[in-house]
Amino acid sequence: MATKRAFITGITGQDGSYLTELLLAKGYEVHGLVRRSSSLNRGRIDHLRVDEHSPRARLFLHYGDMEDASSLSNVLQEVRPDEVYNLAAQSHVRVSFEIAEYTADVTGLGALRLLEAVRRTVPKARYYQASSSEMFGGVQGEPQDEKTPFHPRSPYAVAKLYAHWQTVNYREAYGMHASNGILFNHESPRRGEAFVTRKITRGVARIKLGLQDKLYLGNLDAKRDWGFAGDYVEAMWLMLQQNEPGDYVVATGETHSVREFLEAAFSYLDLDHREYVEIDPKYYRPSEVDVLQGNPAKAKLVLGWEPRVSFDGLVRMMVDADLAEARREVALGAVEQAPRP
Repeated sequence: MATKRAFITGITGQDGSYLTELLLAKGYEVHGLVRRSSSLNRGRIDHLRVDEHSPRARLFLHYGDMEDASSLSNVLQEVRPDEVYNLAAQSHVRVSFEIAEYTADVTGLGALRLLEAVRRTVPKARYYQASSSEMFGGVQGEPQDEKTPFHPRSPYAVAKLYAHWQTVNYREAYGMHASNGILFNHESPRRGEAFVTRKITRGVARIKLGLQDKLYLGNLDAKRDWGFAGDYVEAMWLMLQQNEPGDYVVATGETHSVREFLEAAFSYLDLDHREYVEIDPKYYRPSEVDVLQGNPAKAKLVLGWEPRVSFDGLVRMMVDADLAEARREVALGAVEQAPRP
């Protein structure tokens, strides 16, 4: 049987790295889109790379940009993938208020450019769009499922909603196998340091080892449905293995506040967060999303998908990873400060 070929935008991100691991383990040849920049931001996938000229190589990177339709078409023409996963986005919600136009271009119009490139170049390829629970925003019901009305409350969420409906439109208009995964918050040790969960776990680890005195956060009362990114990429893959495309909520079904996440992380290292955490209003959003809780019943029934990592397990996994990183930082500092012979 011929080797399946996948194309991933956003391959250097959290989800892209876990999806790449999954697909390589399943025997895929994986191609990823990367932007040309002055710094190589590929740390999350470096452990997966083999020299592309080696006969063992199954991971290949291509330069392109979600703002450049011709680059997307050119790469697809060269790769001819069986599956396309669009994970690329400006994905920081609070930052999207500051760079709203860029967020709309990359996250919203970027998806349209990719869908059109797929339609014209590899119309038989199966397409996955990374939608977001942020699209529910000012929620119209709890928990949220595939039929809950959307009410986005940030430029990021509006851009994601545009991409979501374009995916539905291309499915209905052109008969493409195009699916949306409405993923609720999913975290891991590979989460970017600007996101609140990673900010907490990195902060508590550094405080524990004396590398940091305080942790500054925003709204502690916001509630989210948090799962493990490594579990969620499996749902992405399962969507593209179905005979028919569709839209799926991917979530744990549980909700926890930022305060609960904070308490779990600090108590795990025997610290009282009240002694170290201060609120900084600059981290509040202009319009807040108070509660998000997903209902993954359809994903469980149709895809046979189940989340494996619990909330407490996720927190501890992230704290452990950041504690190990902080210890390396301490050790490196000790080496640098050691007197030369």
